[in-house]
Amino acid sequence: MDTMWRSLSKYICIFFLLALSGLFFLFSNINILEQKLNCQAVSMFYQHQSNIHSAFLPESPSPLDRNQSYCSQEPSPEEALEERDLLESIAWPQPQPHSVNVSLNQTSDPAHSLFVILPAEGRREWHVGDQLEALVHMHDFQGHPKSYGGDFLLARLHSSKLGAGVAGQVLDHRNGTYSAIFPLLWQGSAQVEVTLVHPSEAVHVLRRIREERPDRIPFQSLFRSGKLSQTTVCNLCLPTNQKPLCNYTDPHTGEPWYCYKPKLLSCDTRINHARGPYVNHLLVNKEALLFQSGVNIKVPIHPSGSDSVIVLPEKKDKADVERSSMKTGSTRITPSGYYFQGSWRALGGGVMRQFNVSSATQCLKGKVVYMYGDSTVRQWFEYLNILVPDLKEFNLYSPKNVGPFMAVDSAHNILLKYRCHGPPIRFNTVIASEMRYVANELDGLTGGSNTVVFISIWSHFSTFPLQVYIRRLRHIRRAVLRLLDRASGTLVVLRSANLQALDPKVSLYNSDWFSVQLDGVLRAMFKGLDVLLIDAWEMTLAHHLPHALHPPPIIIKNMIDIILSHVCPESS
Repeated sequence: MDTMWRSLSKYICIFFLLALSGLFFLFSNINILEQKLNCQAVSMFYQHQSNIHSAFLPESPSPLDRNQSYCSQEPSPEEALEERDLLESIAWPQPQPHSVNVSLNQTSDPAHSLFVILPAEGRREWHVGDQLEALVHMHDFQGHPKSYGGDFLLARLHSSKLGAGVAGQVLDHRNGTYSAIFPLLWQGSAQVEVTLVHPSEAVHVLRRIREERPDRIPFQSLFRSGKLSQTTVCNLCLPTNQKPLCNYTDPHTGEPWYCYKPKLLSCDTRINHARGPYVNHLLVNKEALLFQSGVNIKVPIHPSGSDSVIVLPEKKDKADVERSSMKTGSTRITPSGYYFQGSWRALGGGVMRQFNVSSATQCLKGKVVYMYGDSTVRQWFEYLNILVPDLKEFNLYSPKNVGPFMAVDSAHNILLKYRCHGPPIRFNTVIASEMRYVANELDGLTGGSNTVVFISIWSHFSTFPLQVYIRRLRHIRRAVLRLLDRASGTLVVLRSANLQALDPKVSLYNSDWFSVQLDGVLRAMFKGLDVLLIDAWEMTLAHHLPHALHPPPIIIKNMIDIILSHVCPESS
């Protein structure tokens, strides 16, 4: 019995020691496990907090994928053919291989260049109905003649005494010389003015950044739901391999628009659209030397000899007129109009009337005027709102200079409405629900003889390849044709691009060279259609006032006079 008890006691001691060891091990591991779980919990908390914080920081724009085709569907064979023809019609001379990456001294210098009125020797008479030609010789900063073309020149014939002016046509001979040709439309003094807007070497740079940096003016949208908000980058096309995208492609026109998806918000929480900060450092090496105010941006070229002629009365003998015209070459130009005594006189477009408060009100009586586009057509809304005294602007609580806007004259049954075009649009902030595509708005109009439609869409497309603008105009053109088909009495008015003030920075985003290319596309795509074209390009070029993105009131008045002359022709 004692032996058995001693044996049992031995096992009890061993069991007790094992139990104590087990309890010690358990308590030790519980402490370690607790510390580990606490560390993981804290780490997860801070990681989640960091994710939330980073999700609502505004993103910096990232460069667009150069290989993307601007997120558009492939054009049909007919569309591709038209696109090719349009691009060929406005093709600018390509730089010669030896002219790329030249020093500033070898580029076009307006101070060393000159023009001469032809014939250079001997006297000649000029009559109303003739054409005047000036030959421009471009030289570099060392005074050497240029041997290739591609410079962007403007030419104007004017008379400050007569308040007259007309745009000239510049022909590039591709050898460093250019012909500036002018129709002689008034009797008396006429002075030639030739301006270098950009040398050919600068045009080469502008062409490159248009194709390679369409993101140089970025866009962004604010997304918000409750207290959560985030701003993300948007554009016509965004790389799909970086972040999830919100697709805002228009279902009717197929016009693309994308934003990066917010990390913690859905795509349907988009609040607005805005322009981001301009991208800098677009130029490489010494390209900035090609864009200097007072040196090679919109600098006049001086004449060799006289810059003026005296224009005699029109010849009675038409054969003499034809023979004198042949002396200036086979190119016969016909501008859309000219200024005389400060008023625009349209050529080949009916009789121009001058409208005052009373006549403008009577002309617009019973009319509904829809205006779509950028700020250059908003100018027309603002001008008419002042011209017609009984028009009262209705407060839609729209952002200033953005719209939409509406004005009503109930006594004369006049309604004016303005709405900006869909993206890309470089306004500061536009409510997302107010961004409408012009083509869709036109499809919603009834139209008729009491309806006038103004369209101006060009400036906000200057940073994109021309294919983007062609696609947008194609949708608008189709909508215009549908409108005129169902309501042929509708007057549709298109406004062309206009010249503007340029400095080194503006040149990279809104140069007149970008605008003249867009203008050529617009004219070609709407040629032959039953629409009225307001030639803002020639109206700003021919006028003596400085160029401005928003032309001065006197030019706007002449534009409105042209429109109202078509709304209410003199014969009626």
